[in-house]
Amino acid sequence: MLHFSRWKTLLIWLVAIAAIVIAAPNLLTEAQRSSLPDWLGHDRLTLGLDLQGGSHIVLKVERSDVVKDRLEELVANVRNALRGASIRYTGLTGNDQTVTVRITDPAQIKAAVDLLKPLTTAGGHSGSEVALQQGEEGQHSLQISDAGITADVASARSRSLDIVGRRIAGLGYENFLVRPDGADRIALQVLGSVDAERLKNILNQPAKLSFHLIDESMSGQEALNGRWPATSQVLYSLDDPPIPYLVGRTDFVTGSNMVDIEPIVDPQTQETSIAYRLDAEGTQRLAQATEQNIGKHLAIVFDDQVMSSPVIDAAITGGEGRISANFSEDGVRDLAIMLRAGALPATLTSVEERSVSPRFGADSIFNGLVAGLVAVVLVAALMIALYRILGIIAVVSLFLNLILIVAVLSLVGATLTLPGIAGIVLIVGMAVDSNVLIYERIREEEKTTHFFAEAVGRGFSRAFSTIVDANVTIFIAAIILFFLGSESIRGFAVTLAVGILTTVFTAFTLTRSIVAVWLSARHPRHLPKSVLTHLFEHANIRFMGIRRYVFTASAVISLIAMAAFATVGLHLGIDFSGGSLIEVTAKQGNADIADLHSRLNDLNLGDVSVERTGGPSNARIRIASQGGGENAEQSAATLVRGELQEDYDFRRVDVVGPAISGELTMMATLGVLAALAAILIYIWIRFEWQFAVGAIVATLHDVIIMLGLFVLTGIEFNLTSIAAVLTIVGYSLNDTVVVYDRMRENLKRYKKMPLPILIDASINQTLSRTILTAATTLIALLALFLFGGEVIRSFTFAMLFGVALGTFSSIYIAAPVLIVFRLRPEAPDGEESNKTDAGVKSGTVV
Repeated sequence: MLHFSRWKTLLIWLVAIAAIVIAAPNLLTEAQRSSLPDWLGHDRLTLGLDLQGGSHIVLKVERSDVVKDRLEELVANVRNALRGASIRYTGLTGNDQTVTVRITDPAQIKAAVDLLKPLTTAGGHSGSEVALQQGEEGQHSLQISDAGITADVASARSRSLDIVGRRIAGLGYENFLVRPDGADRIALQVLGSVDAERLKNILNQPAKLSFHLIDESMSGQEALNGRWPATSQVLYSLDDPPIPYLVGRTDFVTGSNMVDIEPIVDPQTQETSIAYRLDAEGTQRLAQATEQNIGKHLAIVFDDQVMSSPVIDAAITGGEGRISANFSEDGVRDLAIMLRAGALPATLTSVEERSVSPRFGADSIFNGLVAGLVAVVLVAALMIALYRILGIIAVVSLFLNLILIVAVLSLVGATLTLPGIAGIVLIVGMAVDSNVLIYERIREEEKTTHFFAEAVGRGFSRAFSTIVDANVTIFIAAIILFFLGSESIRGFAVTLAVGILTTVFTAFTLTRSIVAVWLSARHPRHLPKSVLTHLFEHANIRFMGIRRYVFTASAVISLIAMAAFATVGLHLGIDFSGGSLIEVTAKQGNADIADLHSRLNDLNLGDVSVERTGGPSNARIRIASQGGGENAEQSAATLVRGELQEDYDFRRVDVVGPAISGELTMMATLGVLAALAAILIYIWIRFEWQFAVGAIVATLHDVIIMLGLFVLTGIEFNLTSIAAVLTIVGYSLNDTVVVYDRMRENLKRYKKMPLPILIDASINQTLSRTILTAATTLIALLALFLFGGEVIRSFTFAMLFGVALGTFSSIYIAAPVLIVFRLRPEAPDGEESNKTDAGVKSGTVV
């Protein structure tokens, strides 16, 4: 019997009301939310980068900079130690990660070793990171280990986090996030309208400012033509062409000594400069150095380039001054921002950029909402047409489910992305699956009991394990997806996982309580006659009768798909191949594809493709990987921006360097394998091993055919494609598990029934559910395909094909494998076989 106590019913509806209260602030403006009482809470969904615009940039600490700094530090320490002890040496050099020096006096070798040993632990570095080796004829070397450099890189990454945050804040951005990403990367996200090129330019530069003296013992050109003192170095100016200077290595003032920095632009001459004020230590050191070197030239060095070389006319004792900067007005402001934030310990190279304009994000929101609304209306209309009053209950449950999803996402502070909206739309189609399973089970149970209320109770209880088993497979796929790829894919994974949990919850609480109220109020004796699912009630399709032909045809298609995959290959997106993907909108008129192609070819960027997308004024530009490292990819995107910015607005810019693309490829491969392994282990535990083998074969079939689809159609294969494949794997196994669950039940009830007949009976008994679930999911995906926008169109196309493929494989691939592996030996023809065969002729077991 279906019975809910009053307190359980009250608790369920309190949860529903709480969900409505929590989700409601998402419909209010910021001003309206601020007026709400504190106890009500202001939790709301956070819109992702692709919905509100902004830039996601991944910066990598340049290992070469860290090696260079560490090497120079070690060389200087060796020089100072040996000179301080008056030990004669020659050939002091640093190369790669090794410093070498030769002690010329054999009598001083032991003393030199005693001086060099402490350097292996100098500067707070671990002794095991620098090894001292003694060679012949006084030759000594200090080798910095890879582990030591790796530790220094991690330290530089940690020290850079705050500096990056201060630089972003200095640009006036308020809504941003900076976080560590691995041992040598920093990931940042700045929301809103962002000048990505300016932002990257400010973040990529170490901005190390220092004051030195010009070594006037020879000119810079003479030093290049000969040999300069070891205490000096040759640096170039910022001029074009650059001028060489011989600059002393010792600095006496650095950017860290500057406590007040202001950009200055002369309104009459438009000359730019930086006004600075030094702290007490910097003031004293500058005064001392300038007082002792009047008449000589000062070298103001910025990132190993001479910014200015003024003559020291008099001692600078006030601790204040100006630095001439041959920059634009914006450039000098950016320089001031970098100096205020502090110098980075190493160069940060952009290895990934994903930028979206706010207008493009607003369009994505609109498209997603339209697609969701259409999906809800169509699915609701289908359910009501088929199930009448029970369909209305399912629709009410669906609405409450959607509210619950929004409430949970708001509570946990989840970020809603465009694929996340697609996940919610997908849940609209899949959520009614639980209701269909329950209602179809009630219809079957009604035939075996005299009391309709008892049939309803059995329908809910016996559908429970099937619903859980079916949804676990998709939930596992969603969890794996969460650890793959970009924020947008994580948004899809989160909404899908939350939607699965809320779907199971609403099916067995809200739906059940509403049905209980309906039973109590109307006292029905049977299912409403207006319910139309009896159309499939007498299905008696002999699916296994043609299994050999279908299995053979599927095998041939799979072989063709594998051959195409091996020979033609996938059209890999920049996520996996590297390169740039840029979408632009013409500021006036339509986008001229031929002109765009011509202008971009003049930039010598290699393979460039241009195509129209999403309307006559829009174009998509794809630039192949430049093959010159991370900086080459960023330079290509910068050139395109510079060439087109006067005539086009940039809607979306994705730039992926080789390091990121390689990692994404590895992560995607491991993610697919991990998802398959986790799902199949679950099926192995829940069912017999033959079921797991059947699931493996069906899953491999679906993956191979899906890959063949991408090869055949030439659809770009990227991270969203991986999300589609994994979701389809979960969905296909969802269908398979429903059939398997019914087969397992029938195996226990009819121990001598021939397996092909039992399989046919099980498939026919669940055929209503299979067809209706596929129909509702396809309806939701079709709405997403037609109205969801160009960005996720390839994703939804793959999903549409995958849902149909998964439905097919659950019948014609997963089931026949059980016969091949003899899940049950064939029973001899006889009385029991005749009896069981007759018992399932109508497609039901009696």
